[in-house]
Amino acid sequence: MSVSIGPACIGCTVCARACPVGAIQGEKKARHRVDQGKCIECEACGRICPSGAVSDAAGRTVLRLMPRKLWPLPRFDEGRCISCGVCADKCPTRSIAMGLGRPGGLGSFPTLVGADTCVSCGWCAEYCPASCIEIKEA
Repeated sequence: MSVSIGPACIGCTVCARACPVGAIQGEKKARHRVDQGKCIECEACGRICPSGAVSDAAGRTVLRLMPRKLWPLPRFDEGRCISCGVCADKCPTRSIAMGLGRPGGLGSFPTLVGADTCVSCGWCAEYCPASCIEIKEA
């Protein structure tokens, strides 16, 4: 089950604009709704909701109202990275790309190419087979 938007929704539309997969719909000044089939549970909508109307799958209010510039971002440990590219493949906003390795080294390593588009969902860290990604505050 994905996030849901409760009756506290004021219809400001910021959640719909923040959703990286277009799972939130609604008219201005009316309660918005989440398409459960599209939602990836990144909770970006809850981090910016000014009225605390977003609940997670367990029914808890996602209460992390913070400016986007303070959202946690992925940090990569190149020493543990196996250059598989899973993080870039799983990123729903395409905010991670595989860059060139260190000079004189082999392989490529993940690079955050979209700090402004990253929604801090943690998919990159969750799917990383080498556990080389941490989500940390900017």
